[in-house]
Amino acid sequence: MRLIWMTDIHLNFVSPKDVNDLVKSIVAETADAVLIGGDIAEADSLDDRLIELSNGIQIPLYFVLGNHDYYRSSITQVRNAMLRLSQRVPNLTWLPQAGVVQLTKDTALIGHGGWGDGRAGEYRSSILLNDFFLIDELQVTHGSLDPDPETVLCDSLQVTLQKLGDEAAEHFRVHLTSALETSRHVVLLTHVPPFIETCWHNGGISDDYWAPHFTCQAVGAVLREIMSSHEQQQLTVLCGHTHSSGLVQILPNLKVVTGEAVYGEPCVQDVLDIT
Repeated sequence: MRLIWMTDIHLNFVSPKDVNDLVKSIVAETADAVLIGGDIAEADSLDDRLIELSNGIQIPLYFVLGNHDYYRSSITQVRNAMLRLSQRVPNLTWLPQAGVVQLTKDTALIGHGGWGDGRAGEYRSSILLNDFFLIDELQVTHGSLDPDPETVLCDSLQVTLQKLGDEAAEHFRVHLTSALETSRHVVLLTHVPPFIETCWHNGGISDDYWAPHFTCQAVGAVLREIMSSHEQQQLTVLCGHTHSSGLVQILPNLKVVTGEAVYGEPCVQDVLDIT
């Protein structure tokens, strides 16, 4: 089975011609399914871009969401919209709702976008993401900022980020365990790198100030725990978010590939042949 993997395609930054060209490049690969690892567009255009892709490729499209997909809306509203869209469009599957997808006799697919959960590196820094102004549940105001001028991120925001990370971790605890009951190999699609070692940026690992926002440590802990007790089975993690590429073998049976991306240049990240 041939799988196309894309991540961080940010279709809100490109023209209709660029989307059409991307569809042509997908079709040319003669794959059996497409995986998209989040940051597809922004909330106001997400439905339309996914429908354009699904209509153009005419093969199953499995996806998770990234932080940009919630911009100018709320996590709750966008997730509800994706649930409705998946139910309406036959070849579109939002993976958190689908659970375990059996791709072949030996390989299963699971997915969840994850979130930068504020646990890796140094959370209290001067770094502010657009997430904290453009996503309803994460919005900060001057009244909610830490009074220490050296830091701007408040405790309540950190609690929210950790809850989002924990939600993703629990999803993978349930569905990875289930997938390993029937499959020798599991492909896990997510947006946020689950280990600091996989949080690549410009050829190196993100520093302690960026790592809290680009690593989902809660998910990494669950993946390491589960795969340590399933030594004869394999897990391949596909993630993005950092726009830089890298490959790390966390355990002998746990590989994480981080995808590269450039704003305005959506492309096929890789084509995977699975059995």
